Amino acid sequence: MKQRRLGKSPIYVSEICMGTMTFGSAADEAMSRKILDQSLDAGINFFDTAENYPVPPKPEWAGDTEKIFGRWLKDKDRDSIIVATKVSGPSHGWIRSSQRAGMTAMDRHNIVRALDASLKRLGTDYIDLYQTHWPDHGTAYDETMEVLDEQIRAGKIRAIGCSNETSWGLMKSLEASERLGVARYCTIQNNFSMNNRRFEDELAQVCEKEGVSLIPYSPLAGGALSGKYNDGATPEGARFSSYLKMGGRQKKMAERFVNPKSEESTKRYMEIAAELGVSPVTLATAWSKQHDFVASTIVGATHSDQLPDIFAAADLELDKDMMKRIYKISREIMYPMG
Repeated sequence: MKQRRLGKSPIYVSEICMGTMTFGSAADEAMSRKILDQSLDAGINFFDTAENYPVPPKPEWAGDTEKIFGRWLKDKDRDSIIVATKVSGPSHGWIRSSQRAGMTAMDRHNIVRALDASLKRLGTDYIDLYQTHWPDHGTAYDETMEVLDEQIRAGKIRAIGCSNETSWGLMKSLEASERLGVARYCTIQNNFSMNNRRFEDELAQVCEKEGVSLIPYSPLAGGALSGKYNDGATPEGARFSSYLKMGGRQKKMAERFVNPKSEESTKRYMEIAAELGVSPVTLATAWSKQHDFVASTIVGATHSDQLPDIFAAADLELDKDMMKRIYKISREIMYPMG
């Protein structure tokens, strides 16, 4: 599997990253370990987790994913594996952290406590990529960047990144780092897929001009691009099937991914996949990694049976004509995750 550099950092990672947000909820520990083992065997060296995983967030689950990953990591060659995790941003109406009673922020107090707790759960003395999970536009970026820099100097972190950040927030943080002479974000982890290309509106330009790599999550648009939600289907065990039944903010989140526009575009992408003789999952993952500003595409699984279609994307290169066809569909059916 090919590797790419994370921004301006010294770290190289596989083009596909295995996400772990279902480990401890939809996937039990035995299945999680099986997914991790098969991913490593397939050439994946990059694994992404967070202090707030698994999802959906529940206080009794908080940190379980890191614990599961840490037990798996214990007998592996640590230097050969790139570990990424995240500190929760401030809780609000859309996302609430199960850590620190939901009183989370990107200040010194929270970052230091979160990092030390993650290191303990993961059973390691350093994190390769430490990310702010969602923005804190209320805390001064000076404080956030200074404390992250301190943790790098202490040897607890190798590189830093942000997630779910805006163009304004990313530029604000980079300006603070430059002015203060401290470490800068080398990555941004945002939603990006054939069904959601908002990243290309402004953030892609920031990444290209500033040397920041996107490590996109949800390349399958929350699973919608697999086709499993087509025609109103709500398959048993699927994340958005559960969210749609929950109501409230979970239902609203699911409807961002599962709606008439997303279904229409998904069916057209599935026709392209059929022409190529590949799974829609393979097509969506391959498309994601074929962007210059992307370093590694984060995928997820709840069962090892899902892995072959994901791994097949490592060897699939879409030609210019195919990329144009996909682009045309996404322009005709604008941002169905609206």
